[in-house]
Amino acid sequence: MMTIKHLFKNNKEWAEKINQEDPNFFKSLSLQQAPEYLWIGCSDSRVPANELLGMQPGEVFVHRNIANQVIHTDLNCLSVIQYAVEVLKVKHIIVCGHYGCGGVAAAYHDESYGLIDNWLRHIQDVYRFHQDKMDKVANEEDRISLLCELNVIEQVANVCNTTILSSAWKSNQDVTVHGFVYNLRDGILKDLEVSTCKAS
Repeated sequence: MMTIKHLFKNNKEWAEKINQEDPNFFKSLSLQQAPEYLWIGCSDSRVPANELLGMQPGEVFVHRNIANQVIHTDLNCLSVIQYAVEVLKVKHIIVCGHYGCGGVAAAYHDESYGLIDNWLRHIQDVYRFHQDKMDKVANEEDRISLLCELNVIEQVANVCNTTILSSAWKSNQDVTVHGFVYNLRDGILKDLEVSTCKAS
């Protein structure tokens, strides 16, 4: 059996480093959770929300799934959004995809991977909605990158169309939904400029 003792060693070293920098950090962190941001991102291990935003533990409430989707029957994602909006009172919801997303590429190529095919079908719907736009891009890598962006835009719309956001906006709660794409090659976020702060 392979051992994972190194993970505990890494954890201890990390905690000790934090304590050296700020002896009260963990005590303060344990007393409350008051993030201003909800991050809905991809499960990809190369896209760490806190780190790429330059934020500490406790500053970002995070939900991740394959290809950063917000599906209206996904009670897990909807529960996270509801808790973030109604209890934590986050000010910003960020849907963040990334270029080079394996889920988006798999949906684009329409290959079969088993159970996940059902999940990826939603991205194929996004492709279908934007078929004309997709067909105008000659290079396959660029088409997949465009599909990553279009998927984020669609998921931003899905967040905005939840009853959770509708109710929040009706009660004049200050919460804005944003769409970003992360570039694995340079670590830079791209704002897709679809931020929405009220029901349309």
